[in-house]
Amino acid sequence: MSDTTATEAVAVTSAAKPYPKPSAAWFLVSMLTLAYIFSFVDRYVLGLLIEPIKADLGLTDEQIGLIMGPAFGLIYAFSGLFIGWFVDNWRRTWIVGIGMVIWSMATAVSGLAANFWQLFFARMTIGAGESVLSPAAFSMIADSFPEERRGKPIAFYTAALTLGAGIASLIGGAVLLWAKTTNGVSLPLLGLLAPWQLVFMTVGLPGVLLAVYFFFIKEPERRPSVGGNEKLQGASIFKAWGYVAQNGATYFTFVSLVMVMTILAYSQGYLPSTFERVWGWEREQYAFINGVTLLILGPATVLTVGYLSDKWMQSGARDAPFRLMVIGFLIMAPTQTIAMLMPTGVAAFAVLCLNTVGIGMVSAVGVTALLLITPSQIRGQVLALYYMTISLSGLFLGPTTVGTLSTRVFGEDNLNLAMAAAPAIYGAIPLLLIPVTRRLYLRHMRRLTDESEA
Repeated sequence: MSDTTATEAVAVTSAAKPYPKPSAAWFLVSMLTLAYIFSFVDRYVLGLLIEPIKADLGLTDEQIGLIMGPAFGLIYAFSGLFIGWFVDNWRRTWIVGIGMVIWSMATAVSGLAANFWQLFFARMTIGAGESVLSPAAFSMIADSFPEERRGKPIAFYTAALTLGAGIASLIGGAVLLWAKTTNGVSLPLLGLLAPWQLVFMTVGLPGVLLAVYFFFIKEPERRPSVGGNEKLQGASIFKAWGYVAQNGATYFTFVSLVMVMTILAYSQGYLPSTFERVWGWEREQYAFINGVTLLILGPATVLTVGYLSDKWMQSGARDAPFRLMVIGFLIMAPTQTIAMLMPTGVAAFAVLCLNTVGIGMVSAVGVTALLLITPSQIRGQVLALYYMTISLSGLFLGPTTVGTLSTRVFGEDNLNLAMAAAPAIYGAIPLLLIPVTRRLYLRHMRRLTDESEA
């Protein structure tokens, strides 16, 4: 038997093996989702603690911006590329466990930072640890569910974004209220800790306990694609990147829609200040209202979209995730602009609820749609490249664009106008290219299907 025939036989045998039992698969998804919630709380809570951190460490807005954006974003994005290779070749559950220990300890240590550089490097370490989670999680989810049933578990996992943001917002709001009534808490060996320091430790340390679970769980068996892509089996980083480059128009136009989503999402770190400056809301007031809204609206959106994605696919619409992503984009892009031009804070927040739905739709099905145009042998690496791209665009373009427009164009008292301009700047071209993006996407998806059936 030739090498090619042998490879095909192995692929067919692997593909024919049954998927894990639904109960086991969903338990794995639940634990990965819990890990994702922990990661997002650790990532998001800094934005709600800016003022006390600045006061205690003597930092400037510029230094805070470097900590929030580049310190986290560069390491988070670029280390993920190399993690992608490990995800495709090493035990994924251990990778998640190691990453979780790293980012959880780094979050706790952030509470001991005494100056800019200590907090900067702690933030870098959080980014390095968190970079492992989603590539490994999506790779395992894809190996746990058949193609037409991946929408709900991926949406369930993605719901952690809004759950984590909501929980972090509530924690931050509570801390802002507490900070008005106390000077701190004294702990053995550590001495007197300010409220913001205690928050970092409180949200960081429990993640170490959860990480232990991933060192003992059994991960799903890898399921290589059948036909056409055997040459990608065990592919190096450069082969995976080469595949993306060869199909650059398809991947770039597709990812541009998600890039707009992350740009808008990260720019919304300015929303507490916007509501305070423009509509007179207290930051803790905004934090509580926003937290409750995210906990209700976010999961409802992504789970509904995941259900619709599976339902439509089972009805024969194989591009259902992409269709839903486009609908979400069309909701998301204009609503941030409209909200920021409302006359009252209540009206602005109401429109932002629609924006949350749009962002939730794009984030819920973006990966599901990406998997349909990506051979399974390079999923981890392509997912890592995907997260690098959308993370860099979100972290660097979102906050910096709004901040620059506010300071240099509209004036800092008109922060809402800077927030309103960002969707128009970054959303216009991807919006016009949607027909082209859909045509390229469908053509690539059909080609992969033909190769697998050959």
